[in-house]
Amino acid sequence: MSAPVQTQKYYEALERLKARGTAISNDAVAMEAGSGRGSIKRSRPAHAELISAIEAAAAEQAIALQNSDPTPLLRDRVKHLEHQLDQSLDRELALLKEVLEQRQKVAQMAEEIRQLKMGRLVAVQ
Repeated sequence: MSAPVQTQKYYEALERLKARGTAISNDAVAMEAGSGRGSIKRSRPAHAELISAIEAAAAEQAIALQNSDPTPLLRDRVKHLEHQLDQSLDRELALLKEVLEQRQKVAQMAEEIRQLKMGRLVAVQ
């Protein structure tokens, strides 16, 4: 098979891999074109442009995969929710402390009322 025909098969294989979203590499393109692994070589001048196209397609694919990866967004969401949870817990603790203080005041006042009724404590005016 002549070099231009084989190179055209490699380009067609590259387009098929791009359309399918399959991982793109020199070996993947070669195998998709019906050749063996390692048949696309940097040492062959006829493959220089093809290798550049494969590398560009692989880079585009990596960027698209990175942009579609929800992990960073989910991590940010988890961090935000953890922050909200911490704030909520701080508020709950502050309210519980306030309730405890109010209960202590009520208990103290109840004791004062009991002692006033028994005549042991004189009300100050």
